[in-house]
Amino acid sequence: MDLADHGQQPYVFNIEEFTVGNPNFRVAQWTGSHLQVTLMSIVVGGEVGLEVHPDTDQFLRVEQGKATVKMGPAEDNLTFEATAEDNSAILVPAGTWHNIINIGDTELKLYSVYAPSHHPRGTIQATFADAAAAEAAEA
Repeated sequence: MDLADHGQQPYVFNIEEFTVGNPNFRVAQWTGSHLQVTLMSIVVGGEVGLEVHPDTDQFLRVEQGKATVKMGPAEDNLTFEATAEDNSAILVPAGTWHNIINIGDTELKLYSVYAPSHHPRGTIQATFADAAAAEAAEA
């Protein structure tokens, strides 16, 4: 399995196999000019982290595990809550605060499609702490 950014080139891969097999918190698997695919693995009790993307719509699909999804118009006003499990799709409109929390007893495996791209091309973050440090450095 080649967990590396193959963006800007035509590319075909088994997204379910790569998502379930990904051991990293986040891997940018393909980054184009207008779209990005990342693979994520969230530890039991872990989370994506509360965030907002002002200019980016996001589609996520859960391949394995169980999560609570929280969304809302403000960081302290998450008015939407739902449970997502295997094969669930999560749609996050641009400008919506959101978090995905692993409430299952196994790693939460999901992939995300950002439009436009959100993370730097080639992003590989082994842990949540790595991702938080990268976000702080970009701020």
